[in-house]
Amino acid sequence: MTKTTKWDSADYLSTPKAIAAYLEAAFEDGDPKVIAHALGNIARAKGLPQIAKDIGITKAGLYKALSKDGDPRLSTFLGALRAMGFELKLKKAA
Repeated sequence: MTKTTKWDSADYLSTPKAIAAYLEAAFEDGDPKVIAHALGNIARAKGLPQIAKDIGITKAGLYKALSKDGDPRLSTFLGALRAMGFELKLKKAA
């Protein structure tokens, strides 16, 4: 029998460069659920309770919104990005 260990991406999101690459990959995927889940992992890595407080939402509400089945409101999404030190910029698709 093969022994496995639990893998949690939040454990590897310890630098701004790693976080940016992870978030960029989620956006490249394009699936809103993947993006929300990635933001949730980043929030857990950076301290979900403080991020929730910074954007004025409960910890449980933020966790639910940024889960793999979550669908955050735009204000929650943008607030979470800002609280994590990111801003959203757009460029015209090729």
